[in-house]
Amino acid sequence: MRPRSRESAGKLLLTAGMAVLGLGMILPFVWMIGTSVKTPNEVFEYPIRWFPSQPEWKHHLKVWDGPDGFAPYYWNSIKVATVSMIGATFLSALAAYGFSRIEFKGRDPLFLLYLSMMMIPPQVLFVPKFILFDRIGIYNTHWALILPGMFTIFGVFLLRQFFMAIPKELTESAFIDGAGHGRIFVRLMLPLAKPALATLAVIDFSWHWNDYENALVFLTDRKLYTVPLGLQNYVLEFNVDYNGMMAAATAGIVPMLIVFLLGQRFIIQGLTGTAVKG
Repeated sequence: MRPRSRESAGKLLLTAGMAVLGLGMILPFVWMIGTSVKTPNEVFEYPIRWFPSQPEWKHHLKVWDGPDGFAPYYWNSIKVATVSMIGATFLSALAAYGFSRIEFKGRDPLFLLYLSMMMIPPQVLFVPKFILFDRIGIYNTHWALILPGMFTIFGVFLLRQFFMAIPKELTESAFIDGAGHGRIFVRLMLPLAKPALATLAVIDFSWHWNDYENALVFLTDRKLYTVPLGLQNYVLEFNVDYNGMMAAATAGIVPMLIVFLLGQRFIIQGLTGTAVKG
């Protein structure tokens, strides 16, 4: 077999393998959507019938019109995820600029120390954070989720790597022209970092939208619940309302799809840009 033919066959096999893996990742979502329009008796039918012959949309209507409507949970999740995303993106960019463009003693060891904090499991911090939030008066408020969410080690690392890939000659010429760090950051670095910023924004929004543990620990008022906590309403005393839960979960992924579709063209460009220089 010729080398070119081998290469084509290898690419074909790789594509087929990726297609199978992709299909395997999509199947749970297909089952979720199908279950949301089934009757309770059809949920555990075997062999599996992915979609019923007569879909029932009453479960989707119940999600919004029922006694525990999802509209407040939606608003709470959008509020927490959006504010946290904006704060995390800006603060991460600010810290990344300092670690990549400002020379100061101990900069690199400090960054390595900061980066090592990623090894600490977040569950270890629940008790200290609980005590701190209770003392400063933000326990059982959305600020208990928003303020910690504005600081992300991964975001600083991602944007620092992108800033490191930008030639230093650009910032040096700006200094010669009389620009300071603030002007260079706002007028030069941020516009160049749009792909990385968009990538971080999409990833950070998904983190906060799907955050269950922190909301479970730091929120007790049902009016403050986010979408992941709202799904608990379908776990009843003696059974589970799978149809309602899947209908609510289907509604819960819509904002994530919208955010991804808005930012998908930046994701590959941003991730590949951070890999240019480490």
